[in-house]
Amino acid sequence: MRNVAIALGLAVSSAAQAQHLNPMVDLLAKKQAVFGLYAPANPRGPRPGGGGPGGAGAPAAQPPAAPAPQKTLAELAKDALGYAHADYIFDGSMEGNFERGYPNFSEFVKGYMEALVKDRLKHPLVVKMHEMNPDSMSVATTNIGRQLNLGVSTVVLVDVKTADEVKAAIAAMRFKSNGGTRADDAGTAPAFWGLSDKQYKEKADVWPLNPKGELLNWTIVESKEGIDNVRAIAQVPGIAVLFPGAGTLRRVPAYMKQDSTGRNVTDEAAWEAALQKVLDACNEVKIPCGFPANTPEVMEMRYKQGFRVFVIGWGDNGFKTVEAGLKVSGRSK
Repeated sequence: MRNVAIALGLAVSSAAQAQHLNPMVDLLAKKQAVFGLYAPANPRGPRPGGGGPGGAGAPAAQPPAAPAPQKTLAELAKDALGYAHADYIFDGSMEGNFERGYPNFSEFVKGYMEALVKDRLKHPLVVKMHEMNPDSMSVATTNIGRQLNLGVSTVVLVDVKTADEVKAAIAAMRFKSNGGTRADDAGTAPAFWGLSDKQYKEKADVWPLNPKGELLNWTIVESKEGIDNVRAIAQVPGIAVLFPGAGTLRRVPAYMKQDSTGRNVTDEAAWEAALQKVLDACNEVKIPCGFPANTPEVMEMRYKQGFRVFVIGWGDNGFKTVEAGLKVSGRSK
């Protein structure tokens, strides 16, 4: 009986500590590290005909290899939920072409819902939104609502250049009753969260603007203009995590140079300075700074520098990187 009482006491204590449906909110509120994985995807098969360049003396083309086995989106969703150590699942398919990526992501979400029996937001969905420049602002704010209406709990803004872009996006995440511009129709989000329409609308607001909110805004700066404006961007109320777009910044002319052969290559010192400028802005306003870690070594280095929220590729190397993050941060899952 004593063991039962202890177990019940631990369960009650654990429930008392969980203040939000979205577990990432509690992790961020406690200033703990957060680790997420890109959603799994089908492997790309070899190009028909295979082989390298043709020409005189080139080997004869080999017959194409058998195509890699393809999984349904529902099966991929089940795989995503099968890895227990990720705090969230990340999808970037709508960044480049929203209308092309949205239907497949919608089917992925349906598979996600079917695989979820309980703990609806144990592995919340984090998605990229396409760029919110002045020409696409109206469309982007509408599309943010479409993403949220599927059950998404975190919207990631890409290539942010000004504070006004973030302000418009955060307003698009908030219902009009909370001072935002989001349409009243919540789509299938209440069902995804396991709530009634009324309950969902009470909880679906942006944290930390609303301490009881369950939605998160992540913002990425990945241009010279964005880096120059990063301190003003970081000060926008409602940003939960700020990222440098590390991969994209490697190709920005301001952070490149010519090597001894005249090729354009990344200026590692200038690139690193840009990353650190984002980290400094995060520290200045006391919000977490994120990073796309791709190996255990990068994870450990960036964590020790002060980065706290990590996006990681799916697969064995990604799983090892998550484990490295849990170890270096002292987090137990």
